[in-house]
Amino acid sequence: MKKPRSDMASAGAVQTDDGQLPSWANSRERYGSVARALHWSIAVLFLVCYVAVYYRHWFTLPKTPANWIALQTHLVAGVTVAALVVARVFWFFRSIQPDDPPGTRFEHLASHGMHGALYLFMIAMPISGYLGTGVAIEFMGLGDIPSFKDTALFKSLGVAWETFEKPIDFVHKNSGAYLVWVLVLLHAGAALFHHYVKRDDVLRRMLPRRQP
Repeated sequence: MKKPRSDMASAGAVQTDDGQLPSWANSRERYGSVARALHWSIAVLFLVCYVAVYYRHWFTLPKTPANWIALQTHLVAGVTVAALVVARVFWFFRSIQPDDPPGTRFEHLASHGMHGALYLFMIAMPISGYLGTGVAIEFMGLGDIPSFKDTALFKSLGVAWETFEKPIDFVHKNSGAYLVWVLVLLHAGAALFHHYVKRDDVLRRMLPRRQP
């Protein structure tokens, strides 16, 4: 994903008297608290999605309360991930971004390409999950999100649910489920490589600032 122009100011950010941006805003050196909060919230909820679905498959019986709770946890976490990723993309284009660390042009292109693919899959997975789920999502007591199967849009397609669901499930449960893990592991591995091998500040940019 191409970085926004580095001379753009973060949305609403005003420099302090000493020339520093507020802590919530990104700078050319590090990410602000808003970007960090979105990043780590998405990471935690991504893990919740997978823990819930594997717990459901491995440790619960079909049509039991535990099975249903695990399914709803997976669905709610997935919808929340999609919303946070949209917010993260919006913030990306409304903010300056830290400068690329020293490296080759290939390294920078690979990094931006991987980030773009990760954003794409982080949106595509919740969407495909919703489209292929035949139950309503009980969204934390705030109301139910109807299953796509029960919407007027699906009924207007004029296809049987089983026919529609099969390719969607292939994307969500097979190919996409594994590809997104590959991207996540590459992302985490690259951050650790920068921290322990190249010894630059790439990982520290996304961590809370240490107080002097």
